[in-house]
Amino acid sequence: MRARKSNRRAFLSSAVGCGAAVGAATVALPAAAKAATARKKVITRPGEALQSGAVLSPGIQFGKLLFISGAGAHDPKTHQVVAGPIGNQVRQCLENLKTVLEAAGSSMDRVLKCTVFLTDISDFAEMNKAYHAFFPSDPPARSTIAVKDLPGNSPVEIECYAYVD
Repeated sequence: MRARKSNRRAFLSSAVGCGAAVGAATVALPAAAKAATARKKVITRPGEALQSGAVLSPGIQFGKLLFISGAGAHDPKTHQVVAGPIGNQVRQCLENLKTVLEAAGSSMDRVLKCTVFLTDISDFAEMNKAYHAFFPSDPPARSTIAVKDLPGNSPVEIECYAYVD
């Protein structure tokens, strides 16, 4: 048994432990005060501004929660899918997520949930090997879904939810 909780578990414990008090306080606040307590903030990759015609944001921060859009296996410099095998492509997806997480002041150890989309479910075991390197202990909750195609011909895409202190 470990003496110290991970950041992710400590965050969840504190959120669950004070749920009733927070709920009671939230009910007592007028609607205008509720809206002022948390604001939606767009998170972009360092050095990249959100384009005016963009249809999605790389990430959204709302209070202490982060919602990171699906990241494909595209090299951020060339915008091309990195060469296989699937392990290389999963690593690129996770590096792309990590960039947005860090831009928001978060990190991989604060990821709460991931969703992995694979165009070939037979890549599941190899995907797990590469994924595990990014989450060696206390891994986040995860769903893996087989899909027909992904944007930009990526064989894998990963999205996540995380928190920031």
